[in-house]
Amino acid sequence: MSQVQYITTTTTHKATRLLTGEPHVFRRTAEESGEDVASKLYALHSKLPSKFGQFGGQYAPESLMDALTGLEAGFLQAVIDEGFWREFRSQYSFMGRPGHLQLAGRLTRHVGGANIWLKREDLNHTGSHTINNAMGQVLLARRLGKTRIITDTGGGQHGIATASVCARFGMDCTVYMGSDDYNRHPSAVRQMTLLGAKVVSVNTGSKTVREAVNEALRAFVSDLETTHYIMGSAIGPHPFPTIARTFQMVIGNETKEQFSRLRNKLPDAVVASIGGGSNAVGMFSPFEQNTRVRLLGVEAAGDGMATPRHGATLAAGSVGVYHGARTYVLQDRNGQIQDAHSASSGLRYPGVNPELANWKESGRMDLVTATDNQALETFRLLSRLEGIIPAMESAHAVYGAMWLAKKLKPGRDVVVCLSGRGDDRCEP
Repeated sequence: MSQVQYITTTTTHKATRLLTGEPHVFRRTAEESGEDVASKLYALHSKLPSKFGQFGGQYAPESLMDALTGLEAGFLQAVIDEGFWREFRSQYSFMGRPGHLQLAGRLTRHVGGANIWLKREDLNHTGSHTINNAMGQVLLARRLGKTRIITDTGGGQHGIATASVCARFGMDCTVYMGSDDYNRHPSAVRQMTLLGAKVVSVNTGSKTVREAVNEALRAFVSDLETTHYIMGSAIGPHPFPTIARTFQMVIGNETKEQFSRLRNKLPDAVVASIGGGSNAVGMFSPFEQNTRVRLLGVEAAGDGMATPRHGATLAAGSVGVYHGARTYVLQDRNGQIQDAHSASSGLRYPGVNPELANWKESGRMDLVTATDNQALETFRLLSRLEGIIPAMESAHAVYGAMWLAKKLKPGRDVVVCLSGRGDDRCEP
């Protein structure tokens, strides 16, 4: 039998590199049977982490376990198939990739200190980083034989991206949205509807993305045969966080390549906002092993960290189990989930990606918070200095980049993930 390559490492880094489709790719040789391939997949499965340190795992009802197992197996088969990645890359012209990396010259001079660079995910089709995960997961769902997509959304960006990709491939799409967010973002609702999606307003509990996730999970469990659930962030039970991170890593991979080409080095720091954490984990993962590159996450301080009205899950939360994963959670002393507060709908989630939780715990990632007022001031500043209107989530990240740039010497470099555009903030 021909020689094949087997993964023996159990490190998250090597597993992450595998999940991007390179450089470790299993190939079926002519002599291999289906059983050989199945055995190979089983060996691969045993090496991929379902947890990140103490975080992650599968805290899910028994009724969901078979679906999670099947999803993981299908995902593993997809990511080791070079053909799957060719299909993903063939959609780059639709997605608007590769994305742009640009120096924010006027903002840099205004702030002083390090250069501030913008990774322009706002220029993607539908206006945010969410198209990356939506495209990858719709392609995965089609491969698994699913005909219906359900998802959740906060500010609407993820819902629009998912509806857009579903329209492209003729798939049924239902988007769950908390009624508070539904009423705050009428333009997003209109766009999703125009794209053919059914938008369900969830009028229970906090009426935010938290309740939208709850309702989407219920719908998923009731129709596992034909439905694929694209979680709105890199959250939930394994393998959901790993799947979302895998498709969002295009952000960090491009940043690494583009910055190295421009500056012949890596940046001194990369910055991203953190709600659920999909843009942050996608930006940070390719830099995880480059310990000289600082990872800075920016959470929502809402009305202020001295008040209970904030969304800083990592900075002020505690370890618990939420939406099927062990992670940091905003909860009271009795374990009851608390509402997250922010002017940004995408940052009003009381949990967080488990891999980010692990990086916080290990000290690999630093944190800073931005209040609503600080984010709004940054929103206006970037608009006036650079001619770029950011999403409020992105305004939080830019605030963090400015905070860090002031502390660094001129000639150093900070790259911030501009995760989305803020057109809806300009509506009356």
